[in-house]
Amino acid sequence: MSDAEATAEARRIIADAYRPVHQMPTAYRDDAPLPAYGTAPPVPQPDSRIVPPWAAGTAVAGIGVGTACVGIGCGVWLACQGFAAVTLTSVLFITLPIAAVAAVATAIGSAARSIRATHTTTHHHYAGPIRQENNTITAPAYGLIARNRNELNH
Repeated sequence: MSDAEATAEARRIIADAYRPVHQMPTAYRDDAPLPAYGTAPPVPQPDSRIVPPWAAGTAVAGIGVGTACVGIGCGVWLACQGFAAVTLTSVLFITLPIAAVAAVATAIGSAARSIRATHTTTHHHYAGPIRQENNTITAPAYGLIARNRNELNH
């Protein structure tokens, strides 16, 4: 390499070393408006929320009890319209025991349903050799500042 070529190469290397580095953006915001619809097909999104049957039953029973109490109370109020000294307090006094009996009946039904739901029988059917292990893990934790030392005893 000649002196002129070496000088040119040295200047190029020095210029590359001191050239400012292009900064990469750390964030980008696309302000373009989104299309109303696209070419992608819709994706099914199944509803995974499950209401327990006992909760749905209790809610339906509560609505039924409330409706029955309002209906019976209105019936009693209309029947009592013919009497001279009937007030709203006396109508409530008459319908309150009916509402209490209905609420107790709903509570008993709910309790009976939950008791029946807890009594389930599970059958395990195995095919092939079975290996059963019973391990005891002792984890003593004593004192004001406890240090946990798990020990696996075979």
